[in-house]
Amino acid sequence: MATLLGPESPWMGGKKRSRNRNIVTRIRQNQIAGRGFSRGTQLPEALLKERDKRAKWHGIPILLQELYESSQLNSDYTRTHTVLKELSSLLSMEAMSFVTEDRKTAQESTFPNTYTFDLFGGVDLLVELLMRPTLTTLQKSKMNDDLMKDCLSVLYNCCICTEGVTKSLASRDDFVLFLFTLMTNKKTFLQTATLIEDILGVKKEVIQLEWIPNLSGLVQSFDQQQLANFCRILSVTISEPDVGNDDKHTLLAKNAQQKRNTSPSRAEVNQVTLLNIPGFIERLCKLATRKVSEATGTSNFLQELEEWYTWLDNTLVLDALMQIATDEAEHSSTESSDESTLATIPLRHRLPQSMKMVHEIMYKVEVLYVLCVLLMGRQRNQVHKMLAEFRLIPGLNNLFEKLIWRKYTASNHVVHGQHENCDCSPEISFKIQFLRLLQSFSDHHENKYLLLNAQELNELSAISLKANIPEVEALVNTDRSLVCDGKKGLLTRLLTVMKRESPDSSFRFWQARAVESFLRGATSYADQMFLLKRGLLEHILFCIIDSGCKSRDVLQSYFDLLGELMKFNIDAFKRFNKYVNTEEKFQVFLTQINSSLVDSNMLVRCIVLSLDRFESQTEDVKVVEVLSECCLLSYMARVENRLSFLFRLVNIINVQTLTQENVSCLNTSLVILMLARRRGKLPFYLNALREKEYAEKYPGCLLNNFNNLLHFWQHHYLNKDKDSTCLENSSCIPFSFWKETVSVLLGEDRTSPCAIISYIDEPYMELDRDLYSLETPQSRLVPQHHPAHAESSCTWSSWY
Repeated sequence: MATLLGPESPWMGGKKRSRNRNIVTRIRQNQIAGRGFSRGTQLPEALLKERDKRAKWHGIPILLQELYESSQLNSDYTRTHTVLKELSSLLSMEAMSFVTEDRKTAQESTFPNTYTFDLFGGVDLLVELLMRPTLTTLQKSKMNDDLMKDCLSVLYNCCICTEGVTKSLASRDDFVLFLFTLMTNKKTFLQTATLIEDILGVKKEVIQLEWIPNLSGLVQSFDQQQLANFCRILSVTISEPDVGNDDKHTLLAKNAQQKRNTSPSRAEVNQVTLLNIPGFIERLCKLATRKVSEATGTSNFLQELEEWYTWLDNTLVLDALMQIATDEAEHSSTESSDESTLATIPLRHRLPQSMKMVHEIMYKVEVLYVLCVLLMGRQRNQVHKMLAEFRLIPGLNNLFEKLIWRKYTASNHVVHGQHENCDCSPEISFKIQFLRLLQSFSDHHENKYLLLNAQELNELSAISLKANIPEVEALVNTDRSLVCDGKKGLLTRLLTVMKRESPDSSFRFWQARAVESFLRGATSYADQMFLLKRGLLEHILFCIIDSGCKSRDVLQSYFDLLGELMKFNIDAFKRFNKYVNTEEKFQVFLTQINSSLVDSNMLVRCIVLSLDRFESQTEDVKVVEVLSECCLLSYMARVENRLSFLFRLVNIINVQTLTQENVSCLNTSLVILMLARRRGKLPFYLNALREKEYAEKYPGCLLNNFNNLLHFWQHHYLNKDKDSTCLENSSCIPFSFWKETVSVLLGEDRTSPCAIISYIDEPYMELDRDLYSLETPQSRLVPQHHPAHAESSCTWSSWY
């Protein structure tokens, strides 16, 4: 706004600028005095007309005076609507320029008509008009639907062009809640929904859904299309606000925030509110899995839709055009739905059909997002039960080849990584959201076997029988009436498209995460073999070694998946050695691991743990053979290599920089030291750390840092059952041994050969203690980017 009042303003020019400033000053004084929509009417009409041409107000102040006067109590609103349409035409062009311009350019440009409309009280006047029925009982005449729609559209245009308008409306809880009541009117639903979505997007606090009058009745009154649109609003209300500051993402900052906020957040309360609405989840499942009517036979149909979407990159424009197209179709007696006819009609004439398709995809994106958030919430088990009952997974499996991953789709999309903000096309967004849902659905939950069909479940049973091991309890308990139909289950279909993906496609990241989540939880040899038999290990190694992939996100996801696939599985290590059959390939593999330990440390942990277990199984001829031949196991068996990993793992993190990205490095370093302690070699490793410090001429630095990290570890894990259970399951090391090892390392007896303090010379003790704040009890959830991979719960003795 400030730029419009400066010397470069398009309506503040020449020697008369000071007079115009006086007008603006008087208007602002009225704003401060709270006179709202009437502030523009208090200026003489003659003065406004005199200044209008010089200031380039385009008659907006005078039109607002007419709007105000024609909308007094008990007016019939006929003139009001005429004036509003004239104002709307002046504002809509600016809104359209915002939609069609490059977003960065549009945000930096100015919108004088919108600014003038707001400055002279237009926004406040429209809010008062809309809310008048709730503010007075004296009003006899009623606004018609068309006038109400135009009021909402003008407000939305002001919001997208002037951020201050959006923030101002967001600060008015009474108006926000009032808007929800307008959603009961189908004719004004789209405009209302889009305005609410925009307002909630800038609101500082998440709105409480239970404040909405008769929310349950409102939601139940929606048809499926309205419910899908409503999901756009719900996505804002059930997600935790993004703090938008990297410093606040550190675990220390998160812990401090969680200590201040002990009660459930508004987003969590809203999730519970939604789950209590009868039939809500069932309707979302039907929306997510309903089939899309294919109204054209052209093979590049969705590619054409993306061309439209680059212009229709705004929900209100898209929804409004969709509504117009639908209305025209309903009133047209000549329109043909014959596929062959439609295929010959130019794209511009097939807009209604194209929009129907893109609408369906966009709806599913929003619905899947809501389901995904609910799956990750505190009511996860309740949501899981309902999604299984309403057959979400079999429904998505039936849509997989027809819509989600259509055969025509070119696999050369290079999309942004998960940390980047991007306006993806509907098709790309749909695929990513689908993969995120699969990841959330499978992660640490027995319902993951619903991703298979009956034949594939039988295959898992056969693998267990052949290996002479009991079937996993979750597999035995799976309700086969709820699994996938057809020749392939959803997991198998995902593996097929995963192998076809181009090397640079970031779909690889989400695909790997989705498959990895299937392996998390109780470690199952049968699960691993099911994927190994389908060539997954060879595909991962190709991507890491031979594909030339440079994306750190993709490589990290493949390292994590490889770790889960190979952990404790001697057959996997044998397959690894068969693929990595030259020294050159092995060196490329090591280079990829060493290039970023933050990304690869979970794989390092897998190799260390697997080696330790295999070394205790020397009575097995197969294990002995692989131990002697596998280049990867031989490399990790050399103590100097384990020490090298330990040095770097401790050195790349400290308490102040611990995040969800890198905290796994701390636990991997602990795994190395726990295994050393189990073999009576902990003093050797601690002394090696001390020698490394002196060799690098930084005595005390490494060990003081590790000492502080372990204090953090104690504060974090000792009071967190979920986190401690994940550590135990992922390593098959009892958590009691984790605690004992940390206590021993933090011992205060300088004569103890297993205490860190014994290896720090007196002058260098507590070198950086003043830099760390360890008073706050730590309460972090399991990291998402480097998750603590849950394995089967087993005692230490079960290793040997």
